[in-house]
Amino acid sequence: MEPQTVRMEKVINCFKKNPEAVARLICFPWAGGGSIHYARWGNVLNSSIEVFAITLPGRESRAKEPFFQSMQQIVDEIIGVLLPLLKEKPFALFGHSFGAFTSFAVADSLKKLHNIEPVHIFLSGASAPYSETRINTPKRSELSDDDFLKWMISIGGTPPELLANPEVLKLFLPALKADLHVVEHYRCNKPDSAFLTCPVTCFDGRDDIPHDLQAWKDITSGDFTVRMLDGLHFYLKDSGNERIILDYITKHLETIEMDYL
Repeated sequence: MEPQTVRMEKVINCFKKNPEAVARLICFPWAGGGSIHYARWGNVLNSSIEVFAITLPGRESRAKEPFFQSMQQIVDEIIGVLLPLLKEKPFALFGHSFGAFTSFAVADSLKKLHNIEPVHIFLSGASAPYSETRINTPKRSELSDDDFLKWMISIGGTPPELLANPEVLKLFLPALKADLHVVEHYRCNKPDSAFLTCPVTCFDGRDDIPHDLQAWKDITSGDFTVRMLDGLHFYLKDSGNERIILDYITKHLETIEMDYL
């Protein structure tokens, strides 16, 4: 077994360690994504929030590790690493697309197995995993590379220089397909009753394909909010939208600070 500190450094990318922070924001990557986009947020958000960006196997510093095959493997690793930290102070979860499913699966497991829940969940660019919209989504991970690339171009957000470079694509496509394989085989039932009490906020791009955001309401008895922002699937990469999201997160996590004083 690896020492816990080594496992933490492998799984958590934290640009700005901040032991004095009142709350932590734990961010889960989109399909094929790394941790850098979110780790940057640690330099932008104010000092009361520490950002942990999750790094999954098969990318960045973990490029030589085999991809996970199931959501359960992802959840087990993340909870195995994070559990001691989650007991220290309030935490919130943020996930976009595939990361929204990971956030949900981690929150579900934390509540059922450890009776711990976040103070807020921020979900972006995804239908709830048990919704009809999600269940009927075509399986993209089984497409040929050519058809897969056509689909990627259609949803936007992939830098054109990446799409034009076959060598880079060869490195990038396996991680994306592996994550989509996980999400396409992830099954969960609609909750019989809300298992969380924390607020849930859904963000989405107005010009993305429609997602069943309302179905996420079933997971919580707390406040439920939907915020639509301009753009396609990767609307959150736009600097103006990113500012809106980070301001919103800051405002909501700062109110936590008041509750805990």
